Amino acid sequence: MRRFLLLLLTVPLFSFAILKPKETEKNSWIRINLLGYQTHSVKVAVWVTKGSVVPKSFELVNKGTGRVVYRSSLVKAFGSYGPFKAGARLDFSEFKKKGRYLIKAEGVSSPEVIIGDQVYNHMADFALKYMRQQRSGFNPYLKDSCHVQDGYTMYGPMPDSTHVDVSGGWHDASDYLQYSTTSANATYHLLAAYRDFPQVFGDQYADNGLEGKNGRADVLDEANWGLKWLLKMHPQKDWLFNQIADDRDHSGMRLPTKDDADYGKGKERPVYFANGKPQGLGKFHNRATGAASVAGKFSSAFALGSKIYKQQEPEYATLLADKALSAYAFGLARPGTQQTAPMRAPYFYEEDNWTDDMELAAAELYGNTLDRSYLSEAETFAAQESVTPWMGADTARHYQWYPFHNFGHYELAKTAEKEESRKMALNYKTGLEKVWNKAKLNVFYRGVPFIWCSNNLTASFTIQSFLYHKLTGDKTFEELGQSNFDWLFGCNPWGTSFVSGLPQWADSPQDPHSAFTHLNHYPVDGGLVDGPVYGSLYKNLIGIKLYEPDEYEKFQSDLVVYHDDYGDYSSNEPTMDGTASMIYLLAAFDSRENSVVNRVMEEGAMVRGDTSAKKIALVFTGDEFADGGPAISEALLRQGIKASFFLTGRFYSEPQHKNLIIKLKKNGNLMGPHSDQHLLYCDWKNRDSLLVSKETFAKDLEENYKAMAVFGIEKPEFFLPPYEWYNKTIAKWAGEEGLSLINFTPGTRSNADYTWPEMGSRYRSSKEIYDSILNYEASNGLNGFILLLHIGTDPRRKDKFYNKLSQLITELKHKGYQFVTINKLPGLSGVPILK
Repeated sequence: MRRFLLLLLTVPLFSFAILKPKETEKNSWIRINLLGYQTHSVKVAVWVTKGSVVPKSFELVNKGTGRVVYRSSLVKAFGSYGPFKAGARLDFSEFKKKGRYLIKAEGVSSPEVIIGDQVYNHMADFALKYMRQQRSGFNPYLKDSCHVQDGYTMYGPMPDSTHVDVSGGWHDASDYLQYSTTSANATYHLLAAYRDFPQVFGDQYADNGLEGKNGRADVLDEANWGLKWLLKMHPQKDWLFNQIADDRDHSGMRLPTKDDADYGKGKERPVYFANGKPQGLGKFHNRATGAASVAGKFSSAFALGSKIYKQQEPEYATLLADKALSAYAFGLARPGTQQTAPMRAPYFYEEDNWTDDMELAAAELYGNTLDRSYLSEAETFAAQESVTPWMGADTARHYQWYPFHNFGHYELAKTAEKEESRKMALNYKTGLEKVWNKAKLNVFYRGVPFIWCSNNLTASFTIQSFLYHKLTGDKTFEELGQSNFDWLFGCNPWGTSFVSGLPQWADSPQDPHSAFTHLNHYPVDGGLVDGPVYGSLYKNLIGIKLYEPDEYEKFQSDLVVYHDDYGDYSSNEPTMDGTASMIYLLAAFDSRENSVVNRVMEEGAMVRGDTSAKKIALVFTGDEFADGGPAISEALLRQGIKASFFLTGRFYSEPQHKNLIIKLKKNGNLMGPHSDQHLLYCDWKNRDSLLVSKETFAKDLEENYKAMAVFGIEKPEFFLPPYEWYNKTIAKWAGEEGLSLINFTPGTRSNADYTWPEMGSRYRSSKEIYDSILNYEASNGLNGFILLLHIGTDPRRKDKFYNKLSQLITELKHKGYQFVTINKLPGLSGVPILK
């Protein structure tokens, strides 16, 4: 009898042991970034459950072999969120082995987890597909034209219905309205993406958007499409237009080339002038108070475009510079916000802030002109809105605080005086803290309100966290920024990416609110959809209807909803400006690859640092001449930067150079060796043919060290070879001496500053050298550059380039570059020494 009772007692326990994991599997999920995680980034998955089980540990399993490769108890538990009763953050940041894995916990398995340095490569270019598909005028996706007869004016100083040619630009979303405010902001983001991360973009399309290389990055082609339309919308200094069309556009789904919306003038559409007053041709009107919000956006896009095109197309750059000034003046004369104009429905872009737009414009104008009055005005505007107001708020009206992060603070931080720069960084930090105070309370670290276009806010907020870290090096918000990025690519309640077609191997929007997909089954690849909205907001919108069963039904809640359904225009409509922000963000995260991957080697020497870092190492070599020393030293002091000097033993030993060397060292410049007697190591024509023995090489270096020791200069980490000429054997010998061999980055003619006219075709004037640097920067960027010059030149050279040094530093500073010594150039610390 006792045995029978024991059996009765054990059967339920045995059954529970079997059922518990099954119940967990049915009601629990592991959400990840479906795009992948970079090797050295913060890596966190999110466990969510409708039950009560929260794992105490988890494991990573190699997808190919099924073997457990990592176990961790780094689990941070949270309470309920949305449809879930509990959740936890599973932190595997310390696992850095590249590969494909599954995360497992409590019988639940995640989708495939990809870890690698290059998981975001080419993703920014992929998102450009959507921008090209949104083109008005000639549409390269459809290989046809649309809206070429735009349009007739309203509210302007000219008679209403005056025809103006404003064809071009991008459609705003899945309707065919066109707004200057979103288009100018998108243009700026594309230009900034090229400026900050040129190395991540490819060239597969022509400027008209059709396939075919044209020698220019595709992101710059797309930005230029925006610039050319903005020029049409600001045709003269006292004319500036705000939008094309109105909600009469909402007359049913059709492709843009089949647009039959009726505005009363055939195929012409109304073009609304930015008059700074309330507008609306029907029942509903906006609450405009001025035009500075849109004029500032025009000005900043024109100014940045001018800077980028300065070397490539100087006449075009001059036009853009002039338009930047006139648009800024237009805004100064009309302070306030120019909202978009509704007609039949009460929906419009309710922008309420404008000083952020004028701040960015003034900061960009200062960078172009060096006129300090613009710097002063930018600082005044910045003080009026230190933090973008939606940050820390629970809600906001549609596009009430736009753009969703303030790029002006970043531009000011790069160019203003130290105290003002610190203030701008603090402004960014305050905004991040406001969001963090809400985010830290829930498992997804969500502090962004679920208003219309919440994904646009999320992308912008993540950009701000990236820029804050770039300015300060402070990693306080690194996980917060990463979690917002992860949210956009699947680490969210629905487990889906919000960028259509990205990644192509995982869940992303398949049925967006778009005529392209709904009518013709054309994908809207690369488009960022609006994103989740509050359940209360969704329920109160006009005309929303789901056309298919909701595949995410179990993940919807009163808090927040998202539907991959054509009928939900509130959460599943892709937007042009949100996608442009996403392009900048993808480029930024792509640039974060391990610096070891990004740096460049040649013949065993490091010739360029981390190409994702906007930093330059200014390097001077010297042997026989030192005439530029005083001017160079003064320029460095005046600019507040430090450089690296690689000098021969003969230079160090020359008594007349003593005071200069002491001064350079005292000012914090890096001092290094350049061989003792300036030996030529290998044949000029046959690089592999050595002209010195290993013993001669070592002895010569030892003499160089002795000359340096007189000045208290210790044996260095880096060595720059004489004549900047070497081979792999020299690199190996240097490694055996404990040195990392470096050389200048090729591409400019800076190293020709020693030449003189009698050298014939080898001679390069200072203007040629200067232009070569700026031309290379405009086309390729100078990130991680080792820019080599000489501390002195032959008396036969009268045109001394070092006299242009301060001017060059100023110009490159205003392009956002920082100058560092060679040992502080990202990617060069920890360089593998060849032995």
